[in-house]
Amino acid sequence: MTAQRTETALRTETEQLFDALATGDRVEVEQTVTVGSQSWTTTSTGKVVRTQRRRQGLHEQRNDDDRVFVDAIVLELPDGERTTLTIDPRTKLRRA
Repeated sequence: MTAQRTETALRTETEQLFDALATGDRVEVEQTVTVGSQSWTTTSTGKVVRTQRRRQGLHEQRNDDDRVFVDAIVLELPDGERTTLTIDPRTKLRRA
């Protein structure tokens, strides 16, 4: 197996779909939220405004050259509201 095929095989379906998204695509994003010992699932469906890789600022005491990034989707919901969702390992992304 070539290095490129191995890398593709290791990437999740969500990561592959995130990379393929374009402005105007309709998607459904399912996320699991955990607070303490409670968890619940939330689903957002809308039109992709843009996708981006953002530098995360939560790690304040890290070295300056140790950068941490998150993938984010800006969605326009059916009522016109815009929301930003970050993608984590528990996120499920599907075309709507």
